[in-house]
Amino acid sequence: MPHQIGEAIEQFREEGYAIVRGFFAPEEIARIAAAFDRQWSIGMSHRASWRHGNLFYRLGDDANLGKVVKMVQWPAYEDTLLERVRRDPRWLPLLKPLVGGDIKQIINQLHWKPPGAAAAEFAFHQDVKSRRPRSAYRNLPDCYVQTGIAIDAHRAANGAMRILPGSHKLGEYDLGLSGHSLGQKLADDQLTAAGLDPSKIIDLELDPGDVALWNVFTIHGSGRNTTQGDRRFYINGYVRAADCDRGEHAFRHGEPTQLGAPVLVHYEDLHRRPEPHFVED
Repeated sequence: MPHQIGEAIEQFREEGYAIVRGFFAPEEIARIAAAFDRQWSIGMSHRASWRHGNLFYRLGDDANLGKVVKMVQWPAYEDTLLERVRRDPRWLPLLKPLVGGDIKQIINQLHWKPPGAAAAEFAFHQDVKSRRPRSAYRNLPDCYVQTGIAIDAHRAANGAMRILPGSHKLGEYDLGLSGHSLGQKLADDQLTAAGLDPSKIIDLELDPGDVALWNVFTIHGSGRNTTQGDRRFYINGYVRAADCDRGEHAFRHGEPTQLGAPVLVHYEDLHRRPEPHFVED
């Protein structure tokens, strides 16, 4: 694993993405998969999107399936297993060479792609678009690592991520996208219209337990799941603490840090309206 991590770090710097195979063992993935199922059930029990502090169940109506859970943000506040995974000590050898040992986390999300769900597509985008307010983030090209744990096999047929290698070197790029990328169709025409070559796109194929990492400027998206099973992804985004005014600590001086009282991440009304409530879209 140390040799594989070294290669992943080098590839991440050069191509804007990398894969570490077998980062989590099959029995660990089985437990995380069970946590996904619990969170899906909780989300589907709500009549609409529901928030409690930073914990947010984002629901939507899919043209093919009806009500779906689009994502859960910060499930680690609710689930102790998912909380431990986000600060697992094994992350540190992968993250420390890139962002140091004092690390905050600004993304903690569960993503589903149910079979046939149009609402689960992601148009091509860069994660930098969502780093708001921009004044809270410094040195973004070098201080941020997005990671995803494959819970199921990720293949082109079930909506594996599609990545444009080396696109992180373009900086912030106008992809002609209005609104959130989630729920918008993945289309090569979007890249062509933006002056990019879609033939250079690769499918990020993963097996359960593999970990992908990508840069905040890497252009990526994911299409529809055309298989009969779910495609689940546990995403955790890490940032050098000195370069970010927001976020929950995952590591302090190289030591895993548990969640405490919620701090400001993305939910601007955290301190004004922290209580449980429905969010009507």
